[in-house]
Amino acid sequence: MSEPIPAATVTWPTKDSSRVPFQVFVDQDLYEREQTTLFRGPVWNFVGVDIEIPNAGDYKTTFVGDTPVVVVRDHDGKINCVVNRCAHRGATLCFDSGGNKEDFTCAYHNWRYDLSGTLKSVAFQQGVRRVGGMPPDFDMCKHNLTKLRVETICGIVFATFSDDTPPLETYLGPRMVHHIRRTFSRPIEILGTSSQVLHSNWKLYIENVKDSYHASLLHTFFTTFKLNRLTMEGGVLTESNGGNHISWSKRDTDKAEGTSYEKSGELRAMMDDFSLADPSLLKVWGEFDDGITHAIQAIFPTFVVQQVQNSLALRLLVPRGVDKSELFWIMIGYADDTPEQRDMRLRQSNLVGPAGLVSMEDGIIGEFVQRAIKRDTDKNAVLEMGGRDVEDQQSRVSEAAVRGFWQAYRGVMGL
Repeated sequence: MSEPIPAATVTWPTKDSSRVPFQVFVDQDLYEREQTTLFRGPVWNFVGVDIEIPNAGDYKTTFVGDTPVVVVRDHDGKINCVVNRCAHRGATLCFDSGGNKEDFTCAYHNWRYDLSGTLKSVAFQQGVRRVGGMPPDFDMCKHNLTKLRVETICGIVFATFSDDTPPLETYLGPRMVHHIRRTFSRPIEILGTSSQVLHSNWKLYIENVKDSYHASLLHTFFTTFKLNRLTMEGGVLTESNGGNHISWSKRDTDKAEGTSYEKSGELRAMMDDFSLADPSLLKVWGEFDDGITHAIQAIFPTFVVQQVQNSLALRLLVPRGVDKSELFWIMIGYADDTPEQRDMRLRQSNLVGPAGLVSMEDGIIGEFVQRAIKRDTDKNAVLEMGGRDVEDQQSRVSEAAVRGFWQAYRGVMGL
């Protein structure tokens, strides 16, 4: 009989989420509780896009929390998601990142499953010459792979362990659905993928994604080349108990003259000694009719849709331990892009990713926090920029979306 997972002992210092105990980033018992209560709870988890598995038998391996799963298209065209673990002795079924199979056969003892995860045959089930084998009452129907519910929107595939998770579009909320349909209004193509290991708790990266005002302070490239400043028209939208959000801005509305951006030395990010040998990286075109040039959409708990100028991407964060996580990037364009547009997207992809001119700082800042809080878990982070509530903001100088994440997190985790 397995040992029960210890109950989380984190005590929240306030009723709202304007304070966050550092303990949540270092507590091993809490991490274990997250894997069952949150990631296997009533949430939708991003597991891929349908064009990754276009044909019957195509599959990819990925994760829900730190649970390995397989996403596969069956012979009826249906997309299924199953835990990547044989029901017999627990061996991993698929080791590659993807491929094509007629079925799933465990390498250990050759239990064979169809593409929906249903057990179809057991090697030596009748023994050898009727000696040995499974007992007469062995019921194959009780030994299928663990199956997750699957729903899609605009070709984006989500999975959940829980029967209590509401329908996907209800979970997302109308404004999140609108933004996804806006971004995926045309068929997409995958331009490339990458991943990077972050030496920090997964929640620190999600906080960073939802922190809409750090970009002007942390990212030298953004402000120096005027790609994203807080003086641009923009805001923050929160939805579904605060866990889902969009931060957006319009580059053509920058009104930095006479502001702190123009005052020498006031902002660390404003430096005069940065230049580009190839300024074609900054060449952009108007992508959407709404004029938005920068949008970060985060879907609780670990999925991000990115628009940075014409660089479009999907991000999935996978917990790897209490102080380690892995960030997967899928860079995308549209199938009907011109060759020039595709080339421009590829150039702009250098803004993001593991060594991105913008996002490389995001890859390390969580570790700066992780290493500093190790011995001060009785202290708290302060999240009061833009107030203490979780609500829409007409300015990106706000931590409302960060508070929204913690509001949703506490609701699922019962904290």
